[in-house]
Amino acid sequence: MKRTTYGFLLAGTATVFASGAAHAQTAAQNTTAGTTVSNTASVTYSVNGTTQTTNSTTASFVVDRKVNFTVIRDQTGATQVNLSQTGAYTSFKVTNTTNGTQDFLLNAYQTGIIGGLLTGTDDFDLTNLKIYVDSNRNGTYDPGVDTATFIDELAPDGSIEVFIVGDIPATATINQADVALQVIAAGGGATGTQGTALVPTDLNLGNADNSVDVVFADGDSDGLGVDIVRNGQGWAYASYAIGTRNVALTVNKTALILSDGVNAANPKALPGAVVQYCMLANNATLTASANGVTITDPIPVNTTYVPGSLAIGLPGGTCTLLPTITAPFSGSYDTPSNAIIANIGTVIGGGTVAVSFRVTIN
Repeated sequence: MKRTTYGFLLAGTATVFASGAAHAQTAAQNTTAGTTVSNTASVTYSVNGTTQTTNSTTASFVVDRKVNFTVIRDQTGATQVNLSQTGAYTSFKVTNTTNGTQDFLLNAYQTGIIGGLLTGTDDFDLTNLKIYVDSNRNGTYDPGVDTATFIDELAPDGSIEVFIVGDIPATATINQADVALQVIAAGGGATGTQGTALVPTDLNLGNADNSVDVVFADGDSDGLGVDIVRNGQGWAYASYAIGTRNVALTVNKTALILSDGVNAANPKALPGAVVQYCMLANNATLTASANGVTITDPIPVNTTYVPGSLAIGLPGGTCTLLPTITAPFSGSYDTPSNAIIANIGTVIGGGTVAVSFRVTIN
């Protein structure tokens, strides 16, 4: 707190009036740090019946910087992720409640997080961990757009999203990763230039009226001792959780008699008839993909595979594929096992992939 004493030596008779009222204000309503506040008193008096006036000397001081801000996790629960997912992010919000515009430095941690801050058990770390600021302020991490790694020139009462971004390992046994965001108040003043961490003024020293003192007024952001009151830093925590261990993957298989050499309109399952088998692999789980999907289908007894008839691709509502295999799928007829092998790879959430082939009845 700034304490300044003003003294006046007045001759004759004088009247001095003072009034004031305390009220809560937002950071933007507070007087900006660095503002010069000046005050001059006017004095009236009389000498031998003649009224005289004079002014006091002018007392001035510079408003100091009251550094304060908040940092919170800006999402509900953990970020649900899948194994091998890249660019997974958690969201935080930083709000500047300082009486001035300033930068904020950002650090991310995955170790040293006190138990009890987050539910669940932390059993893995993300790779390629990064921090980015929401440059276009749409609340969503946009790769290639959100590239800033520090908060630049955040105005009083201004808020902005910060994302911790990383890649999820492929380890099948992992469950949850906890991360911590550290925010450090820094000096502003030059757009596009990262300021240095603020250093507080020694509160044991008297106030300097002609310079801006830096006073930390931030609280304990986590309440568990990681953060310290009035240290110019803030912490917030979030988790990544492996949300889905299985998906609703189904394969619906049908058989259609294409021709029998006798009946053109309604072919029958006669020896020599051509039969098309169709399989529709559907993933009904919208939030997760099925990866590494492979279909192996033995050629039925009493039938013979029609060479070159295998087709794999995205169906147009029905299984009417031409005998072709479209990228990124692959497959073949395996002669030793007398089976069709279709390498579908990934079936995205809500997606369907079709596999068809033909046989003749012996």
